Amino acid sequence: MDDGQRRVSWDVTDGLAHVRLDRPEKLNALDSAMFEALVAAGSELVHREDVGAVVLSGEGRAFCAGLDFAEFAAMRDRQGPRVDAPRAQVGAARTRGQQAAHVWSLVPAPVVAAVHGVAFGGGLQIALGADIRIVAPDARLSVREILWGLVPDMTGTQVLPELVGRDVAKELALTGREVSGEEAVALGLATRQAADPLAAALALAGEIAGHSRRATRHVKRLVDIAGRVGLAEGLQAEQDAIGELIGSPEQVAVVERRLAGR
Repeated sequence: MDDGQRRVSWDVTDGLAHVRLDRPEKLNALDSAMFEALVAAGSELVHREDVGAVVLSGEGRAFCAGLDFAEFAAMRDRQGPRVDAPRAQVGAARTRGQQAAHVWSLVPAPVVAAVHGVAFGGGLQIALGADIRIVAPDARLSVREILWGLVPDMTGTQVLPELVGRDVAKELALTGREVSGEEAVALGLATRQAADPLAAALALAGEIAGHSRRATRHVKRLVDIAGRVGLAEGLQAEQDAIGELIGSPEQVAVVERRLAGR
């Protein structure tokens, strides 16, 4: 499927959705059409019951180089549409830029980002919307907005501290320095590295998609609320989930397959 003037392409095969930022000639730089396409793709996947896992990747030489230079020129000249204009709310996000990153946390299926080349600014924040990030060792990542006199405004200030700690989040956002894929893993900015992050992401997502779909969706939701709700509420959510799963047709089928394979 194609969205937004060929800005994003995606397909679903055997329960695995592969979403590709598809503007390789611009290193998948973000413009208004790309924001719209990302939100459209993510919003559709929110409702796809046939999807067990999602891979988010970039075509060409990079994952995403961040905001298109033309958008910066529009800011300078105070002309053109604002990419952060309020829209109908998507989850907790009201602006298109935030929604392009936040929508991936709303997709009930686990999302794995495959990062190669560069993930700068908004591109990094889109990757942070995924549940798991697999990066090439020589990938370059940067919270780059400060270099343009801006702040991370696509959920980055809210997501980064949870991943790397407040002090590291401030250091990255206050300097805009680049980190390699290897350092990103050490900092907690990425999950793990792989020489071929796309192949690794597809393999991992395929494994996840092969598990009980209801169970994997509950795992994502339960881990996401940890620390964001009170302990009693979190423990009750665990019990609600396990109560829904035990003895369900899907869980019984999993048990039967496991026992048959012993």
